Amino acid sequence: MSILFDFGGVLAEEGFRKGLRAIAIKNHLNPDDFFTAATDLIYQTGYITGVTDEYNYWKTLREKTGIVGSDDELREEILSRFIIRPEMLEHVERLKFRGFTVAILSDQTNWLEELNTKNPFYHCFDYVFNSFRLRKCKRDPSVFRDVCSIMGCRTKEALFVDDNADNIKRASEEGLSTIHFKDMIAFENKIFELYMH
Repeated sequence: MSILFDFGGVLAEEGFRKGLRAIAIKNHLNPDDFFTAATDLIYQTGYITGVTDEYNYWKTLREKTGIVGSDDELREEILSRFIIRPEMLEHVERLKFRGFTVAILSDQTNWLEELNTKNPFYHCFDYVFNSFRLRKCKRDPSVFRDVCSIMGCRTKEALFVDDNADNIKRASEEGLSTIHFKDMIAFENKIFELYMH
């Protein structure tokens, strides 16, 4: 059995959403509208799948929304808010000890590697799948088949944990079992019910 964990919002606090909210407030913009614009652009520019670089992403976002701030200032608003949840890594370690294959499947950029350099967590996982390196993101349902193939399992032998309902729906349609992460207590109850008793 293989278990795939999303990064932001599951293994760590959702730094992208929280960081964009802070940027919007500093720039006197509606946080929800700005989040939508910034999220759409990270996919449209191809930054999330490694087609373009961070410089182009921030440049395009400034042009579209009028925000100010250097690339370093803007990225720090986001990266500083991706705070690893130690209790999630403890769950990962316990599952790995029980013989499960554990992996990250994240729609992320080069930021994921930077975060790992600053506060290492890759070593807890058998695989790390990052859209920036895969050149494919979770909006493309075939990514779930791809990563299962790499791990040597069928989709029905995998569990996917994500806080994004659309990603959960796509994974489920590809045959994976899923847990829609909403809070730590609900997650712990579900994982115990499935695998720990």
